[in-house]
Amino acid sequence: MISVSGPSSFDPADLGQCISCGFCLPACPTYRLTGDEAASPRGRIALMRAVDSGEVDVFDAAAREQGSFCLGCRACEPVCPADVPYGRLLERLRDAQWTGRRRPLRIRPLLAFAARTWLVRIAGVLRRAAPATAATARPDADRLLLGCFERVLYPAVSRAAVATLDGIEVPADQGCCGALHAHNGDSAAGEEMARRFAGGGGRVVSTAGGCSAHLASVVGRDRVLDYAELVLERAVGLHPITVGGRRARIGLQDSCHLRNGLGVHTQPRAVLAVLGDLVEVPGAADCCGAAGTYAILRGRDSRRVLAPKIAALAALDLDVLAVVNPGCQRQLAGAVRRAGLPIRVLHLAQLVELSRARRGETAPVRRGAVT
Repeated sequence: MISVSGPSSFDPADLGQCISCGFCLPACPTYRLTGDEAASPRGRIALMRAVDSGEVDVFDAAAREQGSFCLGCRACEPVCPADVPYGRLLERLRDAQWTGRRRPLRIRPLLAFAARTWLVRIAGVLRRAAPATAATARPDADRLLLGCFERVLYPAVSRAAVATLDGIEVPADQGCCGALHAHNGDSAAGEEMARRFAGGGGRVVSTAGGCSAHLASVVGRDRVLDYAELVLERAVGLHPITVGGRRARIGLQDSCHLRNGLGVHTQPRAVLAVLGDLVEVPGAADCCGAAGTYAILRGRDSRRVLAPKIAALAALDLDVLAVVNPGCQRQLAGAVRRAGLPIRVLHLAQLVELSRARRGETAPVRRGAVT
């Protein structure tokens, strides 16, 4: 038998924390899809215990399937009465399963890109992400995390964050925060990258929920702020966004890691309630199926998770769907476009920038599935 060993070992305290109560089952997207106990957090923890004891080979087909099938959304954590750190347990399982040649081929180029700080910086410059304001961040300054893939896929988000947070610093020397590695079989590298990124003190301000949760888990919650938190802390001046002379109807898709990992979900809603008429999206707290690299590795399952969300959006007559994570933005923008829904999918920072564009006047937003 092959059990998890070395740096990928499970913490016995983490494994022993689960009391098998089953509160996590209805919160788990893959359990709701299948009704299969093995595809629930409780079932996976039972599997991890069996792997840890040597009863089950960590590379057993069923074990590998559950390590991959889990979205890693951590929806089980807020409902768990025993405070089981399920996200950390999943990372340890993938450390063991996705090692060396066993790492999924499709994500290897992404990890290689994120690990090369010079390449990430060049890509950000070419895509015109927010320009650097200093070589390195001052120890007492709030600094903006540009993200590795957000600066490539959605460079307008960092530009919007800089435009709406006066004096925020953008260090030139920043690379990836390590979240991608931590969630994809290399938590040791992910932690090292997070410490390197946040070195020097000051607070890190993030527009990506997955990055926020990862950094906070490594360097401490007091060192990490979500964009919405800082908007509220600074009392940034906001003005209503209009569509055809009326307040825009705005929904929100939560970031799983931001909501479940950091408990940040009321803050984006507080901002959006000023920008327009906030419409609560059914299942907004549920994963959209993007889940980091999940949509790349398990496209069919990702679409199954996403389907009810698109059906709910079709019935809401929204003008804008706000997001707070680039993976969610990519997933939902594509799905809204394919469904032909007249909804714009925009990051919260882009909406705040739009609201301030006319310096106090109402800012119109054009309808249409524009990403």
